[in-house]
Amino acid sequence: MNNEQIKQLEKELWDSADNLRANSKLTAAEYKDPVLGLILLRYAQNRYEEAKIAIEASIPEGPRGKRAVTQADFLGAGAMMLPEKSQYEQLANLPEGDDVNEGVNEAMRLIEASYPDLAGILPKNYQELDSDLLRELIRVFNKDSVKKLKGDVFGRIYEFFLMKFSMSGAGAQEGGEFFTPPSLVQLIVNFIEPDHGIIHDPACGSGGMFVQTGHFVRDHSKRAVNEAIKVYGTEQKSNNTRLAKMNLAIHGIEGKIIESNSFYSDPHNLVGKCDFVMANPPFNVNKVDKNKDFVKTDKRLFDDVGIPKADNGNYLWIQYFYHYLNENGRAGFVMASSATDAGASEKLIRQKLIETGAVDCIVAVGNNFFYTRSLPCHLWFLDRGKRPENKRKILMIDARNTYRQINTTLRDFSPEQMEGMTAIVKAYRGEDVSNQFDSNTWLKEHFPNEKYEDVEGLCKIVDVAEVEENDWSLTPGRYVGYSIELDEGFDYAARLGEIHSELESLNSEASSLMRQILRGAAK
Repeated sequence: MNNEQIKQLEKELWDSADNLRANSKLTAAEYKDPVLGLILLRYAQNRYEEAKIAIEASIPEGPRGKRAVTQADFLGAGAMMLPEKSQYEQLANLPEGDDVNEGVNEAMRLIEASYPDLAGILPKNYQELDSDLLRELIRVFNKDSVKKLKGDVFGRIYEFFLMKFSMSGAGAQEGGEFFTPPSLVQLIVNFIEPDHGIIHDPACGSGGMFVQTGHFVRDHSKRAVNEAIKVYGTEQKSNNTRLAKMNLAIHGIEGKIIESNSFYSDPHNLVGKCDFVMANPPFNVNKVDKNKDFVKTDKRLFDDVGIPKADNGNYLWIQYFYHYLNENGRAGFVMASSATDAGASEKLIRQKLIETGAVDCIVAVGNNFFYTRSLPCHLWFLDRGKRPENKRKILMIDARNTYRQINTTLRDFSPEQMEGMTAIVKAYRGEDVSNQFDSNTWLKEHFPNEKYEDVEGLCKIVDVAEVEENDWSLTPGRYVGYSIELDEGFDYAARLGEIHSELESLNSEASSLMRQILRGAAK
C-alpha cells in the first residue's frame, strides 16, 4: 500500500470504530482499551499467519517427518504463537448464539498465560461492551484489506488510533505525555540517531519513542531491531504502562517497561549505561518531595547543585537524562520553554550542565504541535561524545516559524522541513550533507549558498562564552536574532494610514463620551 492508501484505510477504520462508539453509551476513555486490544489481536493474527508459513517451510524433514512448530520458533520470527481460541478468525466466526464478550476475554487470558511479559496488560473487560457492538468492531478489523497488512503498516494504524484517542480526550488529562506528536518524536530520533545499544525513556507514556526508534533501526541498520537495541521504559501511570507494553508488542519490539515514579526510583539502574535517552516528561510537575532520602542521595543529580529550589521537576528530569548517558551517549527530550531561561538554583544547574560540554543543540518549537495543549516547547539535545571542535559550541535553532499547518489548531513539521533541520545538525557535526543542501527546497530557501551558515532568525552556532554572557540562557531566540519578512504585495503605507484614521476616530469618540460623562457629573 502506498502512503495515500494507508491514510485512507486509517480514516475508514477510525470512522467505522468511532461511529460505533457514538451510537453506544461509552466514552472515548472507556472505549479506548478494548479497541486497541482488538487491533493488537488482529495484528498478532496477521503476524502469526505470515510467520507460520515461513517457519514450517524452514523446518527440515526428519525420520518421522517435520517436527511440530514451537513458541520459540515464533519468537525467533518476531511473532506470537496464538492459542487456537485466541486466533482472530475464531472470534470473527463465532456463531450468533455464542458469548462473544467472554470469547474475547478468554482469548486475551490465553495469550497472557502464554506470554508472561503481557500478564495483566491486555484488556479483559469486554463484558462491558454491548455484544452487537463488539461483533461489529471485530468485523471492522476483519476486512480483507486489514488481513493483508504487514507489520509496519499495522503499527502505524495502531499509532493513528492512539493519536485519535488522545485528541478525543481519552488520556488527554495527562497533558501531553500520553502521546507525543510523531513529528517531534521523529525529529528527536533524526537528531540522536539511536541505532544501537541501550535506549531508555524514564517517562515513556505509551512508548512512542521506542516505536520510532524501531523504525529508525529498520531503515538504517542491517541488524534486526531486537539485536541492535535494548529498550527500557519507566512510566508512573498504570494505563500508560499497559499501552506502552501493547505498543511494543504490536511493533515486535522486545523491551522492559516498569510501572514506577522516576522521581523516587531508578528501577532499571541505568546511570552511566545508556547509549541513548529519549523522553517527553510531564512539564512543571510541582510538589516533588525533595526531602526523601532517595532524592537527597540520587546518583542522577549533580552532587553540589543537583536539587533545585523551585517547586517543579523540570531540572530533576534534565539531570536524569544527562547522568543516564554513557561517555558517548546522546539524549533528546521535550522540555517546557521556561526551562531554557529559568533562574536561581535552576540557572546554576544549567550552568553546570553547559560546562560539561554535553549540551549539543536546542530547538525552539512553536505553538499547537501537541494535540492536548497549545503552548510552545523546546527540544534539548545532549551529546557526551561530541567531537572536540564542538565541545564548547551549541547549535541554536529557532523553529517557531517552521511548521506545516494541518488544520486550524494543529501543526507539524513537513518531511522537507524535517530533512532540512536534520541536515543542519549533521552539517554542524561535520558530516557531508551537500546533497541535501542542493536538493531540499526548504534548505535552498534559507541557505542560498547551499551550505551551512548562521541564518538570522533560524540558526546559529554559538560559543559557550557567548552563552555565559547571556546569563547561561539556552533560548535560541536570544542568539539567532529575528528575521523580518516583508510581503511585497502588501501596501503597508496604506494600511498604516487606515490605522491612523481609525485611531483618530476612536480618540474623537472617546473625547465625546468623556464630555458627556462630565456634563452628567456636573448636574
